[in-house]
Amino acid sequence: MVETISWDDFARVELRVGRIISAAPFPEARKPAYILHVYFGPEIGVKKSSAQITNLYRPEDLIGKLVVAVVNFPKKQVGPLMSECLVTGFVNESGDVVLCVPDKPVPLGSKLI
Repeated sequence: MVETISWDDFARVELRVGRIISAAPFPEARKPAYILHVYFGPEIGVKKSSAQITNLYRPEDLIGKLVVAVVNFPKKQVGPLMSECLVTGFVNESGDVVLCVPDKPVPLGSKLI
């Protein structure tokens, strides 16, 4: 069953579009992951995140990719990394994470509405 939330609950979540500007292996992570640096435009700037997407993506293929991320969670310590945003994705039939991405270009920092 899907839990019901209010519109106000949803409106507080800042889901924004950013562009991956760097991606590197994160060997200290418990599960295989990359460290991503995502630029959300001049208002928000660059935020770091850990992403368990190594089965479907190579670091060099992630550079320049638009992604959707939650930018208003509190920072979270992930091993030696202080994660500053949550890059979103969906789990496929194989259990791998597929990134949530806009299918057309939009301005960096745009909010999901």
